[in-house]
Amino acid sequence: MSEAAAEAFRLNHPEVELYRNDIRDLHPAKLLRELGLRKKELDLLIGCSPCQGFSRMRTRNRREAADDPRNDLVFEFVRLTKGLLPKAIVFENVPGLMHDTRFAAMVQALEHLGYSVSSGILELSQYGVPQRRKRLILTGSRAGRIGLPTASGRRMTVRDAIGGLPRPAKSADPLQKSVTAHSDDIKKKIAKIPKNGGSRIDLGEDEQLPCHTKVDGFHDVYGRMSWNKPSPTITRFSLNPSKGRYLHPTQNRAISLREAALLQTLPPSYKFPLEEYGRGAVASMIGEVLPPLFAEQLAYHVQKHLEVAGA
Repeated sequence: MSEAAAEAFRLNHPEVELYRNDIRDLHPAKLLRELGLRKKELDLLIGCSPCQGFSRMRTRNRREAADDPRNDLVFEFVRLTKGLLPKAIVFENVPGLMHDTRFAAMVQALEHLGYSVSSGILELSQYGVPQRRKRLILTGSRAGRIGLPTASGRRMTVRDAIGGLPRPAKSADPLQKSVTAHSDDIKKKIAKIPKNGGSRIDLGEDEQLPCHTKVDGFHDVYGRMSWNKPSPTITRFSLNPSKGRYLHPTQNRAISLREAALLQTLPPSYKFPLEEYGRGAVASMIGEVLPPLFAEQLAYHVQKHLEVAGA
C-alpha cells in the first residue's frame, strides 16, 4: 500500500489498525497472536493482489498476463489462508486473472485446504453501482458452498450519483474543485461534443484530433457520459478525457475527483490527502477501489452463509 493510500485510510478509519508490511513478510501466527485468535477462529479473510498485470489494458486482449513481478502475489493469499484457516474467504481481481494459469492453481490449492470455492465475473452495475465495472469474485468456505451474491436489480445512473453536485467553481469541496485544465483548442473541441452521451465521432473527421483519425479503436476517447446510464469503468485515468469517456454529461470538462469517487460509491464525506499527495495519487486511489456498495452486499452474503452454517 502506498503512503498516500495509507494516509487516506487513516483519515477515514482511525479506529482500525493498519498494517503496511510487505505481504510476503506477514506471518499468520504473529497476526493471530495480535488479534487474540487461534487458527480457524477468524471469520473472514478478504484479499486482492495487484491486478495491473492481468488487466485488459495490459494484456490487450491476449489470454496471457503481462510480465509483471507482482502477478505471483496471488499465492500469498493462499499462504495466508493456509496459515489462518478462516471460516470463509473472499478474493477479488480483474476478469483477466480468470484466464491465467495462476488462478486455476490458486483454486486447486484452496480446495485442497478444505474450502468449497465458487467464482465468476460479476457486472457491478447489476448491484446498484452507477458504473459498468466487471470484477472477478471468488468465495470459499469450510462450512459448505457460499456461492456468489445475487444481483440486487437496482439500476443506478450517473445522474443518481453526481447529478446534485454544484459546479466546480461554486463548490467548497476541494475534490469537486479539482478538475483537469485543458488548452483552449481542447476546450473548443469538448464544447462541440454533443451533450449527454455524445462522442468525438459525432464531430466528423475534420473536427477530430489527427491522432484519433489514424487509430481504429478507443472510440470512447473524448466521449461524454450519459445522465441516464451507468458510467464507464472508473480508472486512475478518469480525470483525463483523452483516456476514455470521462467528460461530464453536460458541462464542458472532465469529471472531478469527487465525481469519480461518487461513481465508485465512496461516501460523499470521504477524505483524501489531496494537498499532501496531489491529484494523480488521489485519482489512483479512487480508480483502484472495489465499490463499497458492492463490497457491502458481498460481505452481507458471506455473513448470512456463516450464520446459516452456524460457523
